[in-house]
Amino acid sequence: MKIMPLQIKPSQSGFSAVEMMVVVAIIGILAMIAIPSSMGRIVKEQIVAAMPLADIAKEPIAAAWKATKTLPANNTEVGLPTPDKIVSNFVSNVEVKDGVIHMTFGNKAHPQIKGKTLSFRPAVIEESQIVPVAWVCGNAKAPDKMKVMGDNKTDVADDFLPQLCR
Repeated sequence: MKIMPLQIKPSQSGFSAVEMMVVVAIIGILAMIAIPSSMGRIVKEQIVAAMPLADIAKEPIAAAWKATKTLPANNTEVGLPTPDKIVSNFVSNVEVKDGVIHMTFGNKAHPQIKGKTLSFRPAVIEESQIVPVAWVCGNAKAPDKMKVMGDNKTDVADDFLPQLCR
């Protein structure tokens, strides 16, 4: 009887190609979930950063309401330059129309909002023009007992609007 020597198989170290592909697939799925949520955050941040540009028109519009109980028809009546001359990194123009401020996104704005408009409408108490004008952003509702004036041209998706503009 002949005894054969035991052969020891070398142990494997590392990962197989199948294991690596599973890990890559899981990372890909997680990235697909994370990218849209971070994109929405970036767009919201751009909208919030652009909103203060509308403030230049709010004070003269409110002053006109308080003095005459009328709202300015356009940029000229508010004492502002033409809409295309009021710009920022994320805004391509700011137009006043019948007391409403329409801000159009452009320049370095995210493609999801480029060319879209966000409206700021004055909310007033018609019987008491001494009450300060409240500003209603986008699709938000007016404060109780106040009437929102003008047309809302907001066409930015609700998902991208800050909470106060929904």
